[in-house]
Amino acid sequence: MRRIFLGALFSILAATGFAPAAQACDAETPCDVAHGRYFVRAPAVWDGRSPLPVAVFFHGYKSSAKETMADADLGAALSKAGVLLVAPDGLDGRWSAAPQLSRGRDDIAFAREVVADVKKRFPVDPSLLVGTGFSAGGFMVWRIACEAGDLFSAYAPVAGAFLDPIPADCPTGPVSVRHIHGKADETVPMAGRWIGGGRIRQSDVGDSIARMRALDGCAAEPLGKSVDGLDCQIWPAKACASGREIQLCLHADGHMMKGAWIADAFAWARSLARASAQR
Repeated sequence: MRRIFLGALFSILAATGFAPAAQACDAETPCDVAHGRYFVRAPAVWDGRSPLPVAVFFHGYKSSAKETMADADLGAALSKAGVLLVAPDGLDGRWSAAPQLSRGRDDIAFAREVVADVKKRFPVDPSLLVGTGFSAGGFMVWRIACEAGDLFSAYAPVAGAFLDPIPADCPTGPVSVRHIHGKADETVPMAGRWIGGGRIRQSDVGDSIARMRALDGCAAEPLGKSVDGLDCQIWPAKACASGREIQLCLHADGHMMKGAWIADAFAWARSLARASAQR
């Protein structure tokens, strides 16, 4: 009976396009890849088979994947939204958000390893595979969006930006970005500042958005929308030549993040997927 059950289980898993990895991992046991590790937590209510929305969350400076997993607000918000939380571990708590900040690991290659491994372990919904992160992790998300934009279906950084010089071109093409930032943020100011011991400068957030707008062909004036304390400027997909969408959503506070903002990014990503399917 056990052999029959296992045979049926593996048939189901093969039909969904993924198979269980040799070594189990979760929110407490790391998933190892060639150049690092990550932790993962499935939503509380999941049937074990249905394709999952996935948030790959890049932590802040000197934080860790374990701290991401311990963030009750983030965890509860994503679990309620039915989202798989994936938390890569920065090397020594840092990310190579620019070549000048490298600590000996290609973090874009590492991010690709993580996503590939997640797809082996879980049935990922590719239209709802979102790259997100906070602060230094937000910088990393901006870099991935430009240099490896094909990795995620959409990008939802919080309190990040490009680093100067802003890229003249993004080789993987247009992407959809929903960026959230605090108008009173002094750690990652809207106008930018020098970081990394003066080795590199965080760019102006507005200039970063303008670069993505140009890449996406979003020339029209933005739409305005206020929701849940966020004042958003939206360049909708239908008004952008690329069919991608840009959002800049500001709040009145400082350097902070809410789990609900990350969960809300999936409602946004779903709307993008529906619009794309209708085109």
